[in-house]
Parts: sequence; structure tokens; C-alpha cells
Amino acid sequence: MKIGFSAEKYIEEQSKYIIERINKGDSERLYLEFGGKLIHDKHAKRVLPGFDENAKLKLLEKMKDRAEIIICIYSGDIVSSKTRQDFGITYDLEVLRLIDMFRQYDLEINSVVVTRYESSPTVDIFINKLERRGIKVYKHFYTKGYPTDVDTIVSDEGYGANPYVEVTKPLVVVTAPGGGSGKLATCLSQLYHEFKRGVKARYAKFETFPIWSIPLKHPVNIAYEAATADLKDVNMIDNFHLEAYGEMAVNYNRDLEVFPVVKRIIEKITGDEAEYKSPTDMGVNRAGFSITDDEVCREAAKQEIIRRTLSAAVSYKKGKASAETLERCKLLMDEVGSVIEDRKCVVAAREYVERRSAELGEENITGVAIELQDGTMITGRGSDVMVAEGSAVLNAIKHIAGMDDEVLLIGPEVCKAMENMKSKVLGYENTSMSMEDVLSSLAISATTDERAALAQSKLGELNGCQAHSTAIINEKDEQVLKSLGIDITCDPEFVTANLYFG
Repeated sequence: MKIGFSAEKYIEEQSKYIIERINKGDSERLYLEFGGKLIHDKHAKRVLPGFDENAKLKLLEKMKDRAEIIICIYSGDIVSSKTRQDFGITYDLEVLRLIDMFRQYDLEINSVVVTRYESSPTVDIFINKLERRGIKVYKHFYTKGYPTDVDTIVSDEGYGANPYVEVTKPLVVVTAPGGGSGKLATCLSQLYHEFKRGVKARYAKFETFPIWSIPLKHPVNIAYEAATADLKDVNMIDNFHLEAYGEMAVNYNRDLEVFPVVKRIIEKITGDEAEYKSPTDMGVNRAGFSITDDEVCREAAKQEIIRRTLSAAVSYKKGKASAETLERCKLLMDEVGSVIEDRKCVVAAREYVERRSAELGEENITGVAIELQDGTMITGRGSDVMVAEGSAVLNAIKHIAGMDDEVLLIGPEVCKAMENMKSKVLGYENTSMSMEDVLSSLAISATTDERAALAQSKLGELNGCQAHSTAIINEKDEQVLKSLGIDITCDPEFVTANLYFG
């Protein structure tokens, strides 16, 4: 994989810049809103090849003696079971995962704030679960008067109605499982309470995308629009920054729209003129200065836009995305001059299915193509024995291990035992081995077969590979592939006409 971004330079420069912001002026505390994914930022890793997906976590680890973390989650997202797509888990479970990950890095978890709290069985069970495991939980309510009535917002009826989150460190990181979780409102509520207590505090924002220091129409910035197509985010020139400093900077519509209100709120809280003259001023992002090969990042971003478009098409087919979101992704793909077929594994998978259908005289064959790190295309098809992605993965690790394609890594007796388990014991209609079944069977075979053991040892080399399926794959299979580090896309076609038994 070609590298276009320096993770080392980024961590060094970013941590230095955040520390400068903490020490600036005479404030005692900085509330730093962390946008995007704080842990496992797969999007940044894909569009900035070389980016460390846990770079933000490592930044915090360098400052852990002076930092503590507040995690926000919007109560409505708990009720609706909103899902983080890259891991396939709901936002409430993502909060639990974040807490575990932070603890692994010895980072202090202050509390969880449930924003715009409304009582419901689901929300209250989540709160009970946290509190009974020793996690402090605060309930913040919809801010009265927001967004126009600043006098009410900055009063005991507005931010004052929220309880103060007891903090002690000079850096308070406010993060969340995803967008719209109430991070900004939590920061400003805390600022209000701090000043009432006589503590000088400040606010800043750490948002990786869009990258303010690269052009507006740079594919990396357009890829951010594709990633947030459902939120209707649009990148724009920061007119406040241009007017104040005479220099171009990129931001997005929601930050630009809310900036005048945020500026007035901060001035009302502090009683002084706001230190920030633009949304860009509020940010501490230095990602643009760590790009080492612009062309590599441009091409990676174009590939990400294609991936997002295919993902939106599948979500639309499943009824999870609107036609508007899909159309938005298609327009962004057109804007960078790309087509679906620019994703090489798409062409390989479709050609493979067309060829095998002609050879076998069968229709409705499902095929998967995996592009290995050296560019080699490995294919596999679905059968009564296993799913197409399972077949492709086995073929890929055989190729990496230097084995002939005819080698059986999973013996017929293991396949038959798995089929019997699924049909006769569990009563499943579909007995074809899933990805999890395939990997479990491979592990069993590896205990007695040296070739299976060798092939299994090559699974780690699939990390970073691209893949495509000619049909929508099972969500559990998709998560297993993601755990292997394989970025898979699908054509928006179902394997069967069945609505449940698929």
C-alpha cells in the first residue's frame, strides 16, 4: 500500500498544538470537543493512507496526566438503536466499548452524559447498567431558548438547568459514539457552570474532517461529504475566517451556521469578546500538514467515495437510507470524476461471476473478489457448502501461503459435521457455512493439518485488502470481514428472493 500521510509527524505536531492551546491565556481548564471517531477511525485511515486509526487515542495517552474524558450520548439514539456502521453495534454499546478502550490506555473516564434526556425504559436501563458498574451518569436536558434566545440559554433556566459535571483536570475531552450526540452543548453547559464557580475555562474543537488547510474540492474533503451524506453536511469556505484574516479555510455548513450563536453564547458566559473570529479558529486540527503524498491521498479518497456510494446503494435497498442520500453520493462521485468500475475488485467480481455462470450453465451465482496487497485478484463463489466470501478468503490465504488452489483446507467431514449441526440440531433453513463457521472450521482443521495451520497463519495479511461481492452479504459476515481488516463492498442485489430465510 502506498503511503501518503505521516502518522508520526501528525501525533507529534497535533499533541504540541493541543498543549499550546491548553496553556494559552490565563484559563484554568480547556474543554476539547472531539469530533469524528476517537478510536478506530477507519475513514481517516482509508482516505489518508498511513494514518494511525488510533492516533487520537495515542495523543491523549501522551497527555493522560492532565486529561479526563466525558462521553456524550443522545437519549434518542439509545431509543432508536442507532448503529455505528463500521462495527455494526448500537451507540449505547459503543459507549461501553469506548470506556473499555480508554481504560486499556489508562485514560481517566469522568462520566457519561445522556443529552436531551427523555425518560424511557431503554434509556433508563442503559443508565442503570452504567451506574451499577460504577460509571457516573449525568442527565442533561434540551436547552431552553436554544438557538436564538441567548439570554435564556445562558441562565439558570438554560444551561443552569443541567447538573455540573464534576471535573478536576486542566483538559476535559468531550467525545461521543457519533455525530449529533450533544458534545457542543455539553461543553458550553460546563463553561457556564465553571464561570459561575469562578473558574476560567475555554472551549476548542478537534475535528479531523473536513481538513481546513487543503482545497475545498480536494477529494479528501469531498470524501467527508460522502461519509456524512445522510446528515447533509456540505463543505464550504469559512467566510468568517476569510473576512477576519484574508485567508481561505474550509469548514462545513453546520459549524458555519452555528458559529455566530456559539460566539454570542461564549461572550455572554465570559463577559468578554470571544477569542475566536471563525469556526476554523476554534479547531486544533493539524492533519493537513502531515500529508506527505497528495496524489496518493487523492486517489485513496476517490476510492472511499466509490465505497460510500456502494454502501449507500445497499442501505437504500435494505430500506435504511433515503433516495436523497444515495443520489448525493452519486453526485459526489461524479464530482471527482470517478465511476463504480474504478474500484478494481468490483470489475473482477462481476467478470468472475459472468465467466463461471457461462461455464456452469447456472444463474444467480454469487461471487466475491479480494484484491491482495500486491494487486493480485482472488475470487470465490457461493455454494451449498459455504458463502462466497468464505470461499474467497480461503482461496486468498492459500495463494499467500503458496498452495495450489485444489488444496482442501477444511475437510469434507468437518463440512458435513457443520451442516448437520446447523440443520439437525439448530434447525436452520440455510446450512451454508457463514464466515464465522468457515474460520471456526479452519481453526479445527489446523489442529491436525499442517497446511490448514499454515494458511490460518496468513489471515493477518488480509488486513487492508479490498473486496467486492456481487450480492449483499449477511451483516454478521460483513463484521467478520471487517475484523480481518478487509474492506468489502456489495452490489445492491439480494442473494435470494426470501425475506427472512436468506
